[in-house]
Amino acid sequence: MKKAAWYAINDSETIISPSLLVYPDRIKANIKLMLEIAGGATSLRPHIKTHKMAEVIAMQLEHGIDKFKCATIAEAELLAASGAKDVLLAMQPTGPNIFRFFYLMAAYPETHFSTIVDNSKLINEITTIAAESKQAVSLWLDINNGMHRTGVLPNDKAVALYQEMAANVNIIIEGLHVYDGHIRNSDIATRTHVCNNAFETVTHLKKQLEGIGLEVKNIVAGGTPSFPIHSKRKHVQVSPGTSLLWDYRYSSLFPDLKFLPAAVLMTRVISKPKKGYLCLDLGHKSVAPEMPLPRVQFLEDTDFEQIGQSEEHLVVTTKNSDDYSVGDVLYAVPYHICPTVAKYHEVTAITEHKSTEVWTVAARNNKITI
Repeated sequence: MKKAAWYAINDSETIISPSLLVYPDRIKANIKLMLEIAGGATSLRPHIKTHKMAEVIAMQLEHGIDKFKCATIAEAELLAASGAKDVLLAMQPTGPNIFRFFYLMAAYPETHFSTIVDNSKLINEITTIAAESKQAVSLWLDINNGMHRTGVLPNDKAVALYQEMAANVNIIIEGLHVYDGHIRNSDIATRTHVCNNAFETVTHLKKQLEGIGLEVKNIVAGGTPSFPIHSKRKHVQVSPGTSLLWDYRYSSLFPDLKFLPAAVLMTRVISKPKKGYLCLDLGHKSVAPEMPLPRVQFLEDTDFEQIGQSEEHLVVTTKNSDDYSVGDVLYAVPYHICPTVAKYHEVTAITEHKSTEVWTVAARNNKITI
């Protein structure tokens, strides 16, 4: 008897499509590999923006990971409610989110919260509230070392901002936050060279700050592509995120990273409009559509060419359309898992080819309670 493929489920007739399936055993394997690459939990601060689920947080806590990174107040609240002890909000809060950040600290006093800043205006706004409430707030200086998305360039302006933070009695300086998501070279040797060159500016800034008597307690650096490189540095925390569920884009871009696809889309053939064409129920609303086609990698041995997608439909062409019937189940790994997860209120956990649990994507929305 032919052994069933790892992703195949025996009770697919009970699951609506499209659905996002997750495989706990594979997630655990990815956590173990993440720990192995990082050299243990001490330097790990995984990002939860990819999965946004309490169950995945619990798995990491069970493996001794106690520091986390997140992008929204909802994700920070989910982490605290799940028992995380150290939570870095890596999106500097503005507007009402500043107040929500302080509400978080009040609601979950057993969790240490921190966030990032890159300008004097925001530092003043945050510390004004801190002073009024007679408390200190933990802040990281966000550094732009080449991505040009957020952060201050590691020059004299960064030194001045760090000095400003150090002089404020309402600020506890955590250190430097450096995200280098622009470094995506497929070849690990090239990626290492580019990453190390970009990080030299951060190392120089740290020496400048220490040279004028300012302590840099910690540095948080990198995402999934660069965390194996940063893991080799002393006193640097690393923040992989996509590694927990993985996707086809990263598996094809970074062959040196041996993480397992742990999230799969289940879809069905809903129409055969003409010879050589199949239509699947996998539209924009079900898989991240921000990149050019193809959106997914089908796990079966298919010759599908993805030629069109709309809100509810994905159209493919194939020389073997006669082999498929309306209602047939297909499985696919998304090219980009992070925004794909955010499209689902819940996912179905699969163990030993059976649906065993339903997990809520608890931090999918901008707000849980705070």
